[in-house]
Amino acid sequence: MNRLRFAVLGAGHGGMAVAGYLGLMGYPVKMFNRSETRLHPIQIAGGIEMMGEIEGFGKVDLATANMAEAISDVDVLMIVAPANAHSYMATQMAPYLQDGQLVILNPGRTGGAFEFRQVLKELGIEKEVMIAEAQTLIYACRNTNPAQVKIFGIKNSVPVAALPGNQTVELLKIIRPVFPQFVPGDNVVKTSLDNIGAIFHPALMVLNAARIESTRGNFQFYFEGITKAVAQVLETLDQERVSVAAALGFKAMTAREWLYMAYDAHGKTLYDAIKNNIGYKGILAPPTMDHRYLWEDVPMSLVPIASLGDLLGVFTPTIKLIIHLAGLMNNCDYWIEGRTVAKMGLSDLSHKQIRRIALEGF
Repeated sequence: MNRLRFAVLGAGHGGMAVAGYLGLMGYPVKMFNRSETRLHPIQIAGGIEMMGEIEGFGKVDLATANMAEAISDVDVLMIVAPANAHSYMATQMAPYLQDGQLVILNPGRTGGAFEFRQVLKELGIEKEVMIAEAQTLIYACRNTNPAQVKIFGIKNSVPVAALPGNQTVELLKIIRPVFPQFVPGDNVVKTSLDNIGAIFHPALMVLNAARIESTRGNFQFYFEGITKAVAQVLETLDQERVSVAAALGFKAMTAREWLYMAYDAHGKTLYDAIKNNIGYKGILAPPTMDHRYLWEDVPMSLVPIASLGDLLGVFTPTIKLIIHLAGLMNNCDYWIEGRTVAKMGLSDLSHKQIRRIALEGF
């Protein structure tokens, strides 16, 4: 059987890690980035040097800013870019997609697969392409040099689901031999609404804005940035997220349950569980408010949750407050930029219709 051929779209920390790993494992891999300047060091080196939890040299067969070249004659398209770029990627890829290809958003944030599917639909693309999303990125990683990436950690398991969910078994047969960390997610509603970053990132930035700007982030983001009062806000945000999932007929994992699953951190309250999580020890706050915890997580995580809430009649006042304050702080309208139900192709649908699309595709 021929080895799978991959294209990795995005040359940031995650894209470098995924492409380097694939090349190191001997899979044919191409890379795409909209700015070719970022790819020059990889072109010169012929690949990516891996350090940390994964060590070695990963060959990259082609690094290009030409989308047609990047995704031509490949089997799996790994989109490893901020969720703000998903619509752009779908638009650019659309003319060159081929029947039988698999597209995986790493991760989808909230509603990524729905939005990607809707963009292709609006463009009239009828290729038989499987669309899927991961709940989070497999690797904790950072670029250390232009053609070098360090892997600090590898998650034991990452849920992944196809859209529709009845294709997830087929998806895992294809991808799990390459990435054994992928485990079956129930469906893309679950992978989207179990996005815990939506709870931990934006509100913590907003509630610590003065401290971030005055210290340039010189404090422990979770251990010092989360007090009992801040944790109460996070608990309320989390309850609103879980309520939106429940309105669709799904049980979302609470933030406290997630901390126990991911880090074995327990506590009677979310505050206690965070304080018992040694994995957060030493993690400093972002140095500026111009950070993906706001410009990605607010429009691509909080906005879709609130928008779904409006559609389903679920009140999300705390989520909306954080969206509003974050927009004021960064002088933008995250509702305009954000992933609303209209952009996900879910406007005017009932909860039963959304469930059916997630599970069966129609």
